[in-house]
Amino acid sequence: MTTTDKTTPGNFFEDFTVGQTIGHATPRTVTEGDVALYTALYGTRFAVQSGAAFAEQVGYPRMPVDDLLVFHIVFGKTVPDISLNAVANLGYADCRFEAAVYPGDTLWATSEVIGLKETSSGKTGIVYVRSTGRNQRGETVLDYVRWVMVRKRDEASPAPDPVVPDLPGAVGPAVLGAACPTIDRGQWDTTLSGSPMRWSDYQAGERIDHVDGMTVEEADHMMATRLYQNTARVHFNQFTEGKGRFGRRLVYGGHVISLARALSFNGLANAFHVAAINGGRHVAPLFAGDTVFAWSEVTETAELPDRTDVGALRLVTHATRDRPCADFPGRTEDGYADGVILELDYWVLMPR
Repeated sequence: MTTTDKTTPGNFFEDFTVGQTIGHATPRTVTEGDVALYTALYGTRFAVQSGAAFAEQVGYPRMPVDDLLVFHIVFGKTVPDISLNAVANLGYADCRFEAAVYPGDTLWATSEVIGLKETSSGKTGIVYVRSTGRNQRGETVLDYVRWVMVRKRDEASPAPDPVVPDLPGAVGPAVLGAACPTIDRGQWDTTLSGSPMRWSDYQAGERIDHVDGMTVEEADHMMATRLYQNTARVHFNQFTEGKGRFGRRLVYGGHVISLARALSFNGLANAFHVAAINGGRHVAPLFAGDTVFAWSEVTETAELPDRTDVGALRLVTHATRDRPCADFPGRTEDGYADGVILELDYWVLMPR
C-alpha cells in the first residue's frame, strides 16, 4: 500500500492568500547548549550575552539569549510553511525585538500573509509575511516582516491581483528599549566589555572597518540550518541544489547576518543589544569556502524616551565575500560593488 497524503511538499505561490494566518510547528525550548553552539558557530563576544555575572551586574536578571539566535529560531519555525519552495529570501523590514529571551524559554511562531506579487517571469511570486515569535507565556518576543521569492506549482496558473504592503523605512526610537532592562552604567566594566567607547563616542557619518575576516566551512552553515530547524532545500539538500542554478547549496542568509554581527565586535564592542532591524537585503549568495568581512556606517544616533542609561545607534552594516573592507564597498550607481553580499540597516543599544 502506498500513501501520498501524509507528507507535504510545502506551499507554492498559489497556496498563499492575503490575510491568511499560518500557525507554525514546532515549539522550541532554548537551552544553554543552543547558546554555546551559537557561540561556536560565530565566535560572538558581546559581554552581556557571554558572561552571566556581567549581565547580572549591569541589570539583567540573568544572561539573555543573543538577539540574533532568537531571530534565527523564530525564522526557522516559519520556513516549512513560507519558504520551503523558495528561490531566495529577499529582504526584511520592521523587525522589533520586544522582550528578552532566556535559556529555558520556549519559542513558537505564527505568520500572516500581507502581500503577494507574481514576478515578471511568471515562474515565481513574491510572498510578504509578518511573522511573530512568542514565548511560553504568550508574550511577543519578536515581530518582523520578510519577503521571499517562491516557486509556482504551475507556471501557467493565473496570478492574483498584486498587493505590496506599505512598510516603514525604519523602526522609531520610542520602541527600541522594549527588550532591554535599565542598565547600571556605573557597573559597566569597559575592560571586560572590550572597549572604552560608549554611545556618545560615535557620530553619524563615521565608518568602521571591522578588519577581521571569517571563512565559512560547509559544516558551519549545515550545522546552523539544523540548529534553527531551517528545512529550506536550497540550504541543506545538495541532491536537489546540485541540479540548480548554482550547482551547490547556498549559505543561509541569517548565517551571514550573524557573521557580520560577530565581526562588528571589533569597533562596536559595547553595542550589546540589537533592538530592531529596519531593513536588509541579501545582495548576492555566499558559499562554503568564502571568507566574510564587514564594515559599518553610523547613520543616526538617538536618545530613547525616558532612558538615560542607554542610547541607540542606527547602523548600516555591509558584509562582503573574499573582499576586505578597508575601501568600504557598498552601493554604487549600478547596484552594489563587487563582493558585497549583505546590506543590513538596524538599531543597536549602547551604554551612555
